[in-house]
Amino acid sequence: MMKIVTKEAAAQMIENGKVIAINGFGPLAQPETLEVAIKERFEAEQEPRDLTLVVAAGQGIYDRVSFIDQISLDGLFTKVIAGHYRSMLTLADMGAAEKIEAYNIPMGVISQMFRAMAGRKPGLLTKVGLKTFCDPRREGGKLNSISKDEMVSLYEIDGEEYLFYKAFPLDYALIRGTTVDPRGNITMEKEAVFLDALSMAQAVKANGGKVIVQVERCSSMPAKPSEVKIPALLVDAVVVEPNQKQTHFEVFNPYYTGDIRMPEEHIPEFLRKMQDRSSIGGKKRSLSHYIITRRAAQEVPQDCIANLGGGLPEMVGWFIEKSKNCHLTVESGVLGGIPTNGADFGAAINPHVIYDQPYQFDFYDGGGLDVTFLGALEVDHEGNVNVSRSGDSIVGVGGFINITQNTKKAVYCFPFSVKGLQIHYEEGKLSIDREGSILKFTPEVQQVSFSGEYANDTGQEVLYITERCVFRLTKAGLHLIEIAPGIDLQSQILDLIPFEISVAEDLKVMEARFFADPE
Repeated sequence: MMKIVTKEAAAQMIENGKVIAINGFGPLAQPETLEVAIKERFEAEQEPRDLTLVVAAGQGIYDRVSFIDQISLDGLFTKVIAGHYRSMLTLADMGAAEKIEAYNIPMGVISQMFRAMAGRKPGLLTKVGLKTFCDPRREGGKLNSISKDEMVSLYEIDGEEYLFYKAFPLDYALIRGTTVDPRGNITMEKEAVFLDALSMAQAVKANGGKVIVQVERCSSMPAKPSEVKIPALLVDAVVVEPNQKQTHFEVFNPYYTGDIRMPEEHIPEFLRKMQDRSSIGGKKRSLSHYIITRRAAQEVPQDCIANLGGGLPEMVGWFIEKSKNCHLTVESGVLGGIPTNGADFGAAINPHVIYDQPYQFDFYDGGGLDVTFLGALEVDHEGNVNVSRSGDSIVGVGGFINITQNTKKAVYCFPFSVKGLQIHYEEGKLSIDREGSILKFTPEVQQVSFSGEYANDTGQEVLYITERCVFRLTKAGLHLIEIAPGIDLQSQILDLIPFEISVAEDLKVMEARFFADPE
């Protein structure tokens, strides 16, 4: 039987001091009507309050007013456990200011943890996070001095190190679907991603909690059993919101669900329009970005499975040759197709498969990826990479650790310097007209999101690609293997890196085709 309630009644179900999990990936699959109801109740009653929030992916669009940001109010949350913070700007600021306890656990670990908690397991044992800031020998995932919970422990089994992430109870789950049938079953035929919906609901019910689902519509016909994503027996209340959107920009795009396929010749223009309208991906791409991603695309092996990180690495997909037969994936649970970019990152055009997020991370953790392309805030003398902390700002690691530690080849794509870098290419030479004020290379990264030591231990192939040179990771550190034509090795590379690197005796010159003006 349907359990339809108003959004106000749903908000009243949430008690003070409880643990609440919300399904979502950026703006995708967000139950925003439920979030609005919580905000309205809190503003009127100052309840619910003192909640702990648990999310796998960051949930927001960098605007401080939508989705999670609108319920990031003083007193509503006192603790946050999240895989990523950057899109949840207010919570990131509150964590940095020590107004809330803040923990950053790898996105894949949280996703798999929901499934573990559904079976009342004590936690998750994994190698993911070893020798990074999640390792208890470093920070243990704690983001500020008021975060005291010991969420991660180090274990040794048969001579190998593992991290154990401790489970925690979930009292409520807020989830979005498309349709509720007469029995109360939930289907998700219009959703671009499913994420952790089922595991999250099962984890909450295993703890005796309540599951609240937002849907677009009610059906008078029972759902096809194979299409049910959340069984009625797991659902305590349903709120109907006819105006919910599939993504931040799209009310419903059938190309994201596979209902119809977009002609291949239309995809590049669609992606560029998406980037232009996006508040986070719409900045004009520079020549340096084109150089980096054109060069990076050459690292795609034949007949491979790949992952593209958000931001600059998204562009790598533009330059992968069709003959490579490269299958792209997104950590949200999408296999095949062309990943979207900007504010709607997480979906894919013409996906081959959409399945639950925990299983995508099982695939990643099991070494299913041949290559991944990711960005970097900082790189240090050991080849460590920081993507999760920028000065006083909390960014969060997302699925980065799961992906980078378990992929056969990791390729980091970033400009040599930022904040003012200006370059041009003329007569076969790259010229640095103005150096950026912030260099990407540092003696020691602020936070270890990727461990060069761990990569060397596992024999992983790692490259660092900039607009003027390419490095390979070795046990001795960074090894320069390519240089752009026209670049002076000493003054424009070696003098600007604050640590010793080695230079290949057969130092190669980067190919001229990488430096063509953007089309």
